[in-house]
Amino acid sequence: MSTAPAVEISGLVKRYGQVAAVADLSLRAERARVTAIVGPNGAGKTTTIEICEGYRRPDSGTIRVLGLDPVRDAKALRPRVGVMLQSGGVPTSARTGEYLNVMASFHARPIDPHLLLDRLGLSGCARIPFKRLSGGQQQRLSLAAAVIGRPDLAFLDEPTAGLDPQARHVTWDLIAALRAAGTTVILTTHYLEEAERLADMVAIVDNGTLVNSGSPAELTGSDGQVRFRAEPGLDLDGLLAALPAGSAAKESPAGHYVLEVHGPVDPRLIASVTAWCAEHGVLAQNLRIETRTLEDVFLELTGREMRS
Repeated sequence: MSTAPAVEISGLVKRYGQVAAVADLSLRAERARVTAIVGPNGAGKTTTIEICEGYRRPDSGTIRVLGLDPVRDAKALRPRVGVMLQSGGVPTSARTGEYLNVMASFHARPIDPHLLLDRLGLSGCARIPFKRLSGGQQQRLSLAAAVIGRPDLAFLDEPTAGLDPQARHVTWDLIAALRAAGTTVILTTHYLEEAERLADMVAIVDNGTLVNSGSPAELTGSDGQVRFRAEPGLDLDGLLAALPAGSAAKESPAGHYVLEVHGPVDPRLIASVTAWCAEHGVLAQNLRIETRTLEDVFLELTGREMRS
């Protein structure tokens, strides 16, 4: 098996008139891993994916998908790549089971359509036309069609948009199973919990360029917070003396304490906090540990203002 990246993008540029949808974007997705591309609306995520799928041509830059050019080598790539679109692609009058059987017939080693329908909770819809399915059911059928051929690489654009929590978890389980079977998955999502849960690597894109990338753990870091309630006016300087160098403490509002810890929040640190409290007769209530989430990092990098 090749050790080259499943997708490698270098210096990608795509303009629509004077607007640069993608501006000098470079990223790579390793094989048999889940890569999540996240960013605000209009960041260039969908355009980038469509270029990788061969649906759009770049203005400049290089793209290699499974080592091939997605436009010039489209015929060779088509059997190896699964594509889930945000919408469309399924004839509205097609019955669910018949449509998936037809999709399976295009592949040499398809997943059994009946098993896939059952896994995605669509067995009871097998004879229902696509146009009569709910939005969530249509979304799950589009996912089934994208992966039924056991692709080497699957592009999933917003795979859980509009799904209820149960269907979302079923989709997450299927994506994890694809990865375990050796399929490379590239997904775009607005659900940062989804990216943090599923992805081996997260690429944060804004204004058409890559602003940061790494594993969820690398992006969120190891720093944490300890929060608790106690009587107002504690000696924060004395408390900080018991914590690792570089830590900070604040009381806001009165009686609510936040300890910003430089480094991991581990059992030894919690013991230091509770020992200090015990020594000074402080009853720490509702003591809890918090760490930065991917959403925290995302907002720090892309801002908190609304995007149109």
